[in-house]
Amino acid sequence: MAITEVDEKSIQIIKGCIDGDRRAQKNLYTVYYAMALGVCLRYANNREDAIGILNEGFFKVFKNIHTYNDQNPFSVWIKKIMTNTAIDFYRAKIRQGIQVDIAMYEETIAYDDTISQKLNYEDLLAMVHQLPPAYRAVFNLYAIDGYGHEEISVMLGIAIGTSKSNLHKARGRLAEMVKIQGAICGKTEEKT
Repeated sequence: MAITEVDEKSIQIIKGCIDGDRRAQKNLYTVYYAMALGVCLRYANNREDAIGILNEGFFKVFKNIHTYNDQNPFSVWIKKIMTNTAIDFYRAKIRQGIQVDIAMYEETIAYDDTISQKLNYEDLLAMVHQLPPAYRAVFNLYAIDGYGHEEISVMLGIAIGTSKSNLHKARGRLAEMVKIQGAICGKTEEKT
């Protein structure tokens, strides 16, 4: 169960982390692991990258926990750190010259014939993961995390127009994927 308010137990864990108490750090990590991993998975290309982002993010949490303002929800503070760490990871990949061929994401989605459920969170997350990294980053920042195009352009080092274009293209691709998924689910349901 994640700490959503700054209650007495939360304050003790945070104070322990500020003091460098390893047990408090482990408790904080355990409580926020799932939530933080969820944020990282939205931005990463794969689970391995997400775990790397997560660990770097928790390092930043522990390093900067003394700057946390207890007037705000702690989970929001951690989510922001994880999001910024993911963006830093994305920028580092671009600087390293690791470019992903967008054409490889153009392939249609292969679905198992046994799919019999409507879209769920995992399906949607899988669809977002199939977007090219640039589209995925803008989509996550805008649609999920609530940033505006001006903020996104600064965070990712792109033009505002590029941010808007990437969001439009991401939404279009996701709509196509949802349509394909719906058609496949409909066919599967007819067979049963």
